[in-house]
Amino acid sequence: MFIGASTNDTSKRQELELKRANRHGLIAGATGTGKTVTLQGLIEGFSAIGTPCFVADVKGDLSGLAMAGSPQSKTHESFAARAQQIGDTDWHYADTPVQFWDLFGEQGHPIRTTVSEMGPLLLARLMGLNDVQEGVLTIAFTVADKDGMLLLDLDDLQAMLADCANRASELTTTYGNVTKQSIGSIQRSLLQLRSQGGDHFFGEPALELRDFLKTDDSGRGVVNILAADKLMQSPQLYSTFLLWLMSELFETMPEVGDPDKPVLCFFFDEAHLLFDDIPKALEDKIEQVVRLIRSKGIGIYFITQNPIDIPETVAGQLNNRVQHKLNAYTPRDQQAVRAAATTFRANPGVDVATVITELAVGEALVSLLQPDGSPEPVERTLIRPPSSRVGPITPDERRTMIETDAIGTKYDTPVNRESAFEMLKARADQAAQEAAQAPAPPTGRTAAQGSTWGKVATSAATSAARSASSAIARQVANEIGREILGRPARRSSSSSGGGGLVSGLVRGVLGSLFRGR
Repeated sequence: MFIGASTNDTSKRQELELKRANRHGLIAGATGTGKTVTLQGLIEGFSAIGTPCFVADVKGDLSGLAMAGSPQSKTHESFAARAQQIGDTDWHYADTPVQFWDLFGEQGHPIRTTVSEMGPLLLARLMGLNDVQEGVLTIAFTVADKDGMLLLDLDDLQAMLADCANRASELTTTYGNVTKQSIGSIQRSLLQLRSQGGDHFFGEPALELRDFLKTDDSGRGVVNILAADKLMQSPQLYSTFLLWLMSELFETMPEVGDPDKPVLCFFFDEAHLLFDDIPKALEDKIEQVVRLIRSKGIGIYFITQNPIDIPETVAGQLNNRVQHKLNAYTPRDQQAVRAAATTFRANPGVDVATVITELAVGEALVSLLQPDGSPEPVERTLIRPPSSRVGPITPDERRTMIETDAIGTKYDTPVNRESAFEMLKARADQAAQEAAQAPAPPTGRTAAQGSTWGKVATSAATSAARSASSAIARQVANEIGREILGRPARRSSSSSGGGGLVSGLVRGVLGSLFRGR
């Protein structure tokens, strides 16, 4: 796939080896140096060969992929001149097939997952819980599994935590210390998550990843664009969502080794947010997923302003590199320049440490994997311009694209089936009814005898309520189990929340890898 041509010799083409495109990549550079335009051209190239893509559109600019560029635009006039300069005879104005997504359901189809599929580890990170609170949250998930209760949305989780608080003494004996103070702290964090829009993300119908892996009628890969301008106002939600999506892809996709072209390319813009204040254990697991997911045929490309924002353990897995200009005004900038200069395979004709501060807009230092898997020497490169519109599309154009794409209304209407919230409410109502129907203590008894009689009646009512709720739980579990067994096997747990039914089901690769904690 054509990336650009050498600045010093435009006849020397920079080609991305498709069989090595799943070995991941990095696009870095200061603001205004051309990262977004490079990203747009790269996505167009993958789409043209039939590889679907997923990208978070932080500024709204990437929505322009849906429309062809225009020669009336001054920007595109310069693109046409660049294409001629680098000898790209195939370049022409063209659109790219897209699907728009939005966690809030405003600028695209809603994306949802269930609380069970997210798992306690990522939820703990999303809510900023400490180790003790994370342990209590894990206990709540375990109890929900044991009792056969589905955790689908935040109402379910809130109700489950309240139930654990009421049973704190019982659960402490079995699972370890469960305090009402810890549960109260988690509930407050849940309230903050709701205020950030978390309610929109958790629920059903849950996303089916196969809807990300589509091609259009002409065989071009569909580009899935997540509207992230509003989502970026909640950086923790943004980064946790993309981390969840990456782990779901790892868990769901089959092993394919090194295919002739990637199965999917995943572009992670503003990548530094993923690693801000991240625990070392979670960083290690991200590194593990990035290292292993290439065998699924998935290429992950990080986009960031500063290459040192990516931890070394992860950066070492990013083999295809496009480095735009870096400034060297501060000590940290100078450190980034030195770090970037040492990551490229040396080229005697390029002084990386000097050139990296001199690059023009649309120019970059490029090093790609060769067919034998070794990196090519770094080359100063004029980047190929995109063929689609640079800049956002209009609201009317976006609305038309959403209404006419292949997804239709599949995810537009939320579904609220019986789960932990409804089951716990039914249990409480049943207990209250049993208590109300319990016989009064016989007249003439002493106060002590009356107190004893009350305890027996209350115990009987509680026992009856628990038996009733267990019967309901078993009935719901059997019904859902039959539903799951009737579907084609496609993953370890149902995307519609079936993973909450059986204790021990894997909730996602990150959750499963951390079960030992």
